[in-house]
Amino acid sequence: MNKYLITIIGATSIGKTALSIELAKHFNTEIISSDSRQFYKEMTIGTATPNKEELNQVKHHFIQNRSIFDDYNVGDFERDAIVKLDTLFEKYSIIIMVGGSGLYTNAVLNGLDDFPDVNSEIRIQLKSNLQEKGILFLQNQLKKLDLETYQKIDLNNKQRLIRALEICIGTGKPFSSFLNNKKNKRNFIPIKIGLTAPRETIYSRINQRVELMMQNGLLQEAKKLYNNKYLNALQTVGYKELFSFFDGNSTLDFAVSEIKKNTRRFAKRQETWFKKDKEIEWFDYQYDVKQIVEYIKTVAKALLTKKYDAR
Repeated sequence: MNKYLITIIGATSIGKTALSIELAKHFNTEIISSDSRQFYKEMTIGTATPNKEELNQVKHHFIQNRSIFDDYNVGDFERDAIVKLDTLFEKYSIIIMVGGSGLYTNAVLNGLDDFPDVNSEIRIQLKSNLQEKGILFLQNQLKKLDLETYQKIDLNNKQRLIRALEICIGTGKPFSSFLNNKKNKRNFIPIKIGLTAPRETIYSRINQRVELMMQNGLLQEAKKLYNNKYLNALQTVGYKELFSFFDGNSTLDFAVSEIKKNTRRFAKRQETWFKKDKEIEWFDYQYDVKQIVEYIKTVAKALLTKKYDAR
């Protein structure tokens, strides 16, 4: 098996898209996106979707291929991505995957974890608590029951928050204890490349990106989506803060500052998630692409030699 999935990992705004395009052009291949926010065609500015020039340089998959009205989850993505990879590997020996969604990336690399069935009444009660007591109540509950998950997930994603809590409550065990218990067999070898930078650099880049999004029309984009704010796809940073502004709960300046703050928090959780993966080779965000290419070639050659030696 000499099929390699080069996976680009790192915090939001650190430069994963640019690197993925450079690598795809070098290896003459295509890109799969595992960024769950970029699946939706109605969301462009607030999700930092690659622009037309970037998309025209290399063929991308799973970019704006769904609608916010579609019921699409990580299990659906895992299935679709594996099917697409099987097709692409008939043509290429190397494919590039890029995205900041750790859950979706891990689903492609290792498969989804098995969770036990729990009483459906628990979810109903958690939704009731959300309505009556607010999201902070559920966040604090998860912090007490499973600090590891609390530090990793997007705490403002109500669906994921409730999912983690129902497993904790229904099983009496932390949600995190059910993770990474199995690995599905894949027909490719992953090579993981991480981009890193000092935290103050990441935060500065995030602030600049949010300002650029506002200049490019994020407010208008959010306004068009406002009537559908209840949809799960829109429960995400960059939109929910502006929805709150439209509801009259804040000023526009405060909403923008909240987008920056919540994006910084998201980046910190991404770092926590990825730093635990010892298979990732980290490079500075001001990388030399030749150095990364050489690393990929060296690892691929070593893995291939090891395979033949094993025979």
